[in-house]
Amino acid sequence: MKKTVIGAIALLGAMAVTSVSAKETISAVGSSSVTPLMEVFSETYMKKNPEVFIEVQGPGSSAGVKAAKNGSANLGMSSRNLKDSEKEPTLIEEAVARDGIAVVVNPKNDLKGLTADQVSAIYKGEITNWKDVGGADKPIVAVTRDTASGTRGAFEDIMSLKMEVSGKKVSAISQRAQVANGNGALKTMVASNPYAIGYISLGTVDNTVHALAIDGVEAKVDNVKNGSYKVARPFLVLYKKGEPSAETQKFLDWMLTDEAQAIVASHGYITVN
Repeated sequence: MKKTVIGAIALLGAMAVTSVSAKETISAVGSSSVTPLMEVFSETYMKKNPEVFIEVQGPGSSAGVKAAKNGSANLGMSSRNLKDSEKEPTLIEEAVARDGIAVVVNPKNDLKGLTADQVSAIYKGEITNWKDVGGADKPIVAVTRDTASGTRGAFEDIMSLKMEVSGKKVSAISQRAQVANGNGALKTMVASNPYAIGYISLGTVDNTVHALAIDGVEAKVDNVKNGSYKVARPFLVLYKKGEPSAETQKFLDWMLTDEAQAIVASHGYITVN
């Protein structure tokens, strides 16, 4: 415990020195899903450009949009497409990566694919047996992410899993669905239950689960890139037109370079170049 505390103090001290010695601080605020990638971007960039300090915070995509609009951060981050009500002519959206969302089942499940409508009906609790979608006569165990998950938010948007209650949009996912905290936990739940279905980042799919084709299109990086696999979301960086400083613009440009996009690919996401 003592070593951990000392290590944490040393790390904070190093960060403080870095931020003080840097000529400029760039702030990036928003999506908790984009945050891990942005942190790697920042660490890599600061090593090569010690005159810049980049601070990253992940309160959520909506907060990122607001921060970019009101100027409380240099950059906003969003792991979903912007709503019409959020868009502004002066707000620039730059995709720095894409993330496919794979709908997965247990490898013992012989089903090859589902339609988007069938997936939606399963998660709403309207389809509860695999025989109703061409599988075995067994009950479906739907597994979802927790409500704080950006992956869940994007999945709900793509699969029309939102409903309006008292003028407010809320999740339409059945309360009977089991809840997993994180990609790893959800994958483990599906891998250990032959009748389960779930959804995870495409980059985390391995041989413990089977990714289903959706509307006849396989969950593959190439299909996300060419737009044929629709269960995907952008990782957006947002900023006001004409407002980025010279250093912020350099960082924005760097995120689209081959070096930065290699980081995207190595962390299981999909490049944009």
